[in-house]
Order: sequence, then structure tokens, then C-alpha cells
Amino acid sequence: MRALLVVNPAATTTSARTRDVLIHALASEMKLEAVSTEHRGHARDLARRAAESGDVDLVVALGGDGTVNEVANGLLHHGPDPDRLPHLAVVPGGSTNVFARALGLPNDPVEATGAILDALNERRDRTVGLGLASGTPDTEDESVPARWFTFCAGLGFDAGVIGRVEQQRERGRRSTHSLYIRQAVRQFLGEPRRRHGTISLERPGHEPVEGLALSIVCNTSPWTYLGNRPVYASPTASFDTALDVLGLDRLSTPAVARYATQLLTSTPERGPQGRHALAFPDLTDFTLHSKVPIPFQMDGDHLGVRTSVTFTGVRRALRVIV
Repeated sequence: MRALLVVNPAATTTSARTRDVLIHALASEMKLEAVSTEHRGHARDLARRAAESGDVDLVVALGGDGTVNEVANGLLHHGPDPDRLPHLAVVPGGSTNVFARALGLPNDPVEATGAILDALNERRDRTVGLGLASGTPDTEDESVPARWFTFCAGLGFDAGVIGRVEQQRERGRRSTHSLYIRQAVRQFLGEPRRRHGTISLERPGHEPVEGLALSIVCNTSPWTYLGNRPVYASPTASFDTALDVLGLDRLSTPAVARYATQLLTSTPERGPQGRHALAFPDLTDFTLHSKVPIPFQMDGDHLGVRTSVTFTGVRRALRVIV
């Protein structure tokens, strides 16, 4: 097997020594080329070249969810073709590793590498669906390039939290779950539109849903993790279906306290529920509009502000090693 290993040397939870051990373990079982990323977008470019070459059977992403997102976008640059494109394998090296854990892989990079090698020997893989977000025609965001996401996207509050976290990381702060919680509180206190949301959800054949203050798009479940605790925003979301949307039409203090508690105690069977929580499962095509520019994120990566994003759920997009 010919494989490309894309290594993020800045991955949060792997040291240079650990990465060397993983590289040797993988190289013992396949013809491996290992390349370290040097800048944002480099992992995408490496994966794209691997897909276009026709000479690579497997691309392994060693890093966090951002690295995985870039690799997936590189593999899918010319569109999904699970039977032709190289397979994807993920060795978790970030602080959260939602995609890898949602696939059932261990969160430890050494154990995950062993699981991947076992899966390759036993020829275990699966085809997963992914989400595609693009600029909406006839809006000011129509020229925004389309981009794939592996586990979630968000327009509004959660994206604002991620933006705040990224600002802290640029100042040298370490990415921790407590950092996310602190920035979530600050985002809430500074949110000017928490009682009257600006977001509307439009679906073919349905009336628009107006006044959302928060919108989370899930491609799988759980939505994220706090340490070892999974958090389920849309428990029915799955790699085998299209996209689920959770919307909240109010972010008042009582509402946030209630739904934050529900998220922290959520289970695979039960997510946030109540008068202000709106769930839309298994959507293939829909658009989120906002009356004002608000933050947008995909797979935990803040992408600036948007007024409109069109989403597509693609059920068979990429083949992954599990």
C-alpha cells in the first residue's frame, strides 16, 4: 500500500518523539511518505496532489480536527468519488479530535495508530457522508468558495466562541476545555442579539424559520467533547444520513442556563429540548441567512463573518479506515 502521512507538527497532544514512533509504526506496514505541514492550507494542498496523482492508496492525517478538515477538502477538491479516491485514516493529535472519536477510534494517538493498522490488515473501512458549505447565489457571500466539513458547522454564537478562543491562542494561550467555557461566557455576556435572533433557515418546500439566535449544523453525533464527556446537540445526526440542524430562538439567561445544562447532560438518545429549541433532522439542502454579518465556523475553525451560507449533505463522500 502506498500512503501519504500528513503531519501537523504543531498538533496539541503529540510530541516530536511520539510522532517519530507513529511514523515508524506506519512505515513498517506500507510504503509511506511523511510530510510535515508548514502553513495553513498546506495539508489541503498535499492531499489534493495525492488524490490527483493516482499513485496514493491512503492519506493519513496526524493532527487535530483542523488538519483532518484540510485533508478532506484536498481529497475532495474535484468532488466525491469514494471508489476512486484514496482512503482517509486519522491519527488524533489535537485537543478534541471529534471526527476521529466519532468514528470510534481511540483518542490516544498510539492506540489509534494500532487500531488503524489492525483495520488495514482486516480490510475494515466505511463510507461516510460529509457536509458542504458554499456561498449563497445572489447574496454578498456568493463568491465564497465551497468547503467541506466533517462533523459540524455553526453560524452565530458557537462560531463567535471559537473566534474568541482562536484570538486567545494567537496570544499564546493553550487550547483547553476551560478556555472554551470562559470564552463562551464572555461571548454570551457580549452578545447583542441574544433575545431576538437574526438567523433564518430556508428549506425547499417549507416556510422559512425566522428569528434563530443560534444555529448548529451536525454531520455526526456527538457534536463535541468536554474532556471525555461527549456533548450531543443533535443525537440523530449520523455519517450515514444528511445534516441535522439545532436552532435556538432565544439566548436569554434562563434559556442559556437550561440548554447548557441539557447539553452537559445530553445522551445519545436525548439532546436539548424545549420551547426555544428547534430540531431539523436529515436535511440535504438548506440555507442559513442572517440579517447582519455574524461569525461562521466549520469543524472548529473560525472562518470570519457571513450573512448567508448554503449547505448540502452528501451521504457518500469519502471512504475512511475504521
